[in-house]
Amino acid sequence: MTKPFALQTVLELMQIRADEATNRLARLIASERDARNKLEMLQQYRDEYATRFRQSAQNGISQREWHNYQEFLNRLDEAIDSQCQAVDLQVQNRANGQALWQQQRTKLKAFNTLSDRHHASENVQEQKREQKTQDEFSARFRNDRKPR
Repeated sequence: MTKPFALQTVLELMQIRADEATNRLARLIASERDARNKLEMLQQYRDEYATRFRQSAQNGISQREWHNYQEFLNRLDEAIDSQCQAVDLQVQNRANGQALWQQQRTKLKAFNTLSDRHHASENVQEQKREQKTQDEFSARFRNDRKPR
């Protein structure tokens, strides 16, 4: 009869934690990607708006329109700066999540190794028991066949 792995509960807990870390990392990667996409969209919009401003300025615009364009470009620049900070934060969060995921994976591998060793040892013991049983059976069979 094989003995169960004494740390099976811990192994299962490590598997759950590794799965949670994987899911968290996936969410962090998606958040980083979304933040980068938003930054790219803001930058493209700013470039398009600046192009419109230059075209309008070449055709002649009033001082009020000039001021409005400049004010809006400044607001876009502030939004871009803010989004750059958001991207930096998401990059940091993803890096932290990746480190945690790696730690959980390493722990899980360690417990899986212990479990594999336990099962291998139990298999060896079971094979020895089976061999002993077969040897005893063969010995009895030989003894029973000897003439008396």
